[in-house]
Parts: sequence; structure tokens; C-alpha cells
Amino acid sequence: MPDLPYWLIPILIFCARICDVSIGTIRMLMVISGNRLASAALGFVEVMIWVLAVGGAVKHLDNPYAVVAFAGGYASGTLLGMTIENKLAIGYRLVRAINPLADLHLSSALREKGYAATRIEGTGRDGPVEIVFIAIRRRHVPELMGHLAQLAPDAFITVERAERITGHVPIVGSRLDRSPWGRGQIRK
Repeated sequence: MPDLPYWLIPILIFCARICDVSIGTIRMLMVISGNRLASAALGFVEVMIWVLAVGGAVKHLDNPYAVVAFAGGYASGTLLGMTIENKLAIGYRLVRAINPLADLHLSSALREKGYAATRIEGTGRDGPVEIVFIAIRRRHVPELMGHLAQLAPDAFITVERAERITGHVPIVGSRLDRSPWGRGQIRK
């Protein structure tokens, strides 16, 4: 195999690191979501690229640009991986809205919009509050946040990762997003 030009080595190492780190970020998301086969396949590809990138960097330690490209590719791959992960929006979130206006009935308004909202009555600093829980696919969170801003602009809202959702939970979205009765866990 002919030697590659001095200037091309850092570019190849940089691109390889972007790929393997981006894939690694997505793989970790798949691991957390419980997607075993996808995680294993992505891990295989990630490590293959990583071995080539490390081999190139070690072989060309005399080229300072190769070392900088290795580190720069890692940083860039992290940013790209996070961007891709954000676009994919895999998984579920539990949104909790604490509505200080007891007469608003936020849970009913959300149900009318198709959300599965669970209402709990609570007490805040100034008196009764309505606490609403909504389990939702992550990709639908921005839409829900928009509805919450319109319906209850004074509500205190938190969003948490939900590891698993089981049972019959009508999640906003296509019918594929919903778990049929008796099937247990919602498909991911």
C-alpha cells in the first residue's frame, strides 16, 4: 500500500474520530433505551473505526497535525453525536406540570388534546395546586410544552427521562406509538 500524503493523514484521522465518537454517542442512547441489537451493531462499527483512527494516530506521532486531528475529531464527534441524538429524540419523557390555578383543570384540557394526563391534587405555598403527569415520547415534548405554555403559562414544569413505560398508555402520535391492551411494554 502506498504511503498517503503527509497532509491527508490528519484529515482521515479527524473524519474517523468524528464517525466513531458520533456512533458511540448514538450507541449509548441505544443502550439506555434497551435496544440490544442496535447497540451491539453500532459498537462493532464504532470500535472498527476507532482501531483504524488510533492506529493512524500512533503510526504518525511524528505528525503533530495527526495528534491534533485525533483530539479535534473527538470533540467534533461529540458535538455531532449530540446533535444527531437530539434529532432522533429516542425514548420517553415524564412531564410534570404543577398548575397553581386550581380552577383551570389543566389535566382535562390536555386530555382534550389527546394526551394521557394524570391529575393529583396538591398543596403549594399559596394553597391548592393541580399536579399533572404526562408520559410521552421524547419527540412530542416540544409540542406538549407549547400547549402547556398556552394553557397554563404560570405552571411549574419539569421533564424527566422515563426508562420504561408499561401498560396501556395512549401516547400522542401514530398508532404505532401506542401499546395495545395486554401487550405490556410499549415498543421502542
